[in-house]
Amino acid sequence: MISDVKKNAEQKMTRTLEALKADFAKVRTGRAHTGILDHVMVDYYGNPTPLGQVAGVSLIDARTIGVQPWEKNMVAPVEKAIRDADLGLNPATNGSVIRVPMPMLTEERRRDLTKVVRGEAENAKVAVRNVRRDSNEHIKKLLKDKKIGEDEERRAEEEVQKLTDRFIAEIDKALHVKEADLMAV
Repeated sequence: MISDVKKNAEQKMTRTLEALKADFAKVRTGRAHTGILDHVMVDYYGNPTPLGQVAGVSLIDARTIGVQPWEKNMVAPVEKAIRDADLGLNPATNGSVIRVPMPMLTEERRRDLTKVVRGEAENAKVAVRNVRRDSNEHIKKLLKDKKIGEDEERRAEEEVQKLTDRFIAEIDKALHVKEADLMAV
């Protein structure tokens, strides 16, 4: 019973950390990486379709992403989707290849992005703490139902707290890495 509660808490905390890392990947730095375009949806014959399903996405160089639609008639819709995705990118078509140069970030924009990243990290910490609270409530319910003893309850709550501390430390580490990445010129 207690092991199920701990396992469930760890799974939820792991998902929270993965979601945070995915959110961090969306916040762009000065360098190009294909993950920036993961959430771009292209109008593919009337259906919104992820960019990766209608085009090949690759890095041309450190500051340029190359997008090559698999159908010639999809070049204009793909370019429009990238421009409309509100990522601050300005794609340029070169025949059948769309080049997406990454603009340099200003110091002010870097600071704004750092604030955004800190906010996302704080939200992740709150989510981890909520998982801890739910797990502790579940443990107290087991104690109330006389399924576990007080010593087991105390030990289980301490283990959930250690799990929480570990995930909050991982969130802080991911935050520091992303902040350093954003502030690097």
